[in-house]
Amino acid sequence: MAAFLDVPPERLLLVRQVHGTSVAMARSGHISSWDRPEADIILSDDPGVAIGVRVADCAPVLLLDERSGAVGAVHAGWRGAAARAVEAAVRRMEEEFGSRPEDLIAAIGPCLGQCCGEVGPDVVQAFRAGGADDDDVGRWFAPGAGDRWMLDLAGANRDQLIASGLRRDRVFDSGLCTKTWHQRFHSYRAAGTQAGRMLAAIRPSRELQTGGLALRER
Repeated sequence: MAAFLDVPPERLLLVRQVHGTSVAMARSGHISSWDRPEADIILSDDPGVAIGVRVADCAPVLLLDERSGAVGAVHAGWRGAAARAVEAAVRRMEEEFGSRPEDLIAAIGPCLGQCCGEVGPDVVQAFRAGGADDDDVGRWFAPGAGDRWMLDLAGANRDQLIASGLRRDRVFDSGLCTKTWHQRFHSYRAAGTQAGRMLAAIRPSRELQTGGLALRER
């Protein structure tokens, strides 16, 4: 992946993901060393590095400010979506880089689809605790068997990005379920503790609105 994004391996910056909304900053001119801080959001404006998040059913969300070249990578599983991690990322890009939501492009990579995203009522409650109203719950959850619900994880992240000010036509979703396509993608739901991880990574750019963008298996 580092070779694909044309950076040395040590300049591909990752974090210790904890299913939250903490932000790790990799600001240009302020990166002397990187000790993988605990975070689920990484933001950078340094074209000398790439940033990424690892997933195996959670949604990877990559952000590019096509005006400044600043980028973000978000690990947004159900806990992150319930806590509105992508909204936190957009707000922080506004604060740190002066990004305007309408200039952002977002890519949601393969993740657990609603077809396979069975969750319990505690997950619905977590979304409500994070501010989801009845309309949100109605869009993001479909009834399952018994007290189970089927979560549209990509849809929840997409709607939150649009609510943050991104244009609908600039939010891209792969539409691929990691469990359904477990022979192609790593899926914890399909393989349990034997599951590998995928890496979604992006590199800042100061050139004519062309940040490098990639999602690959590893």
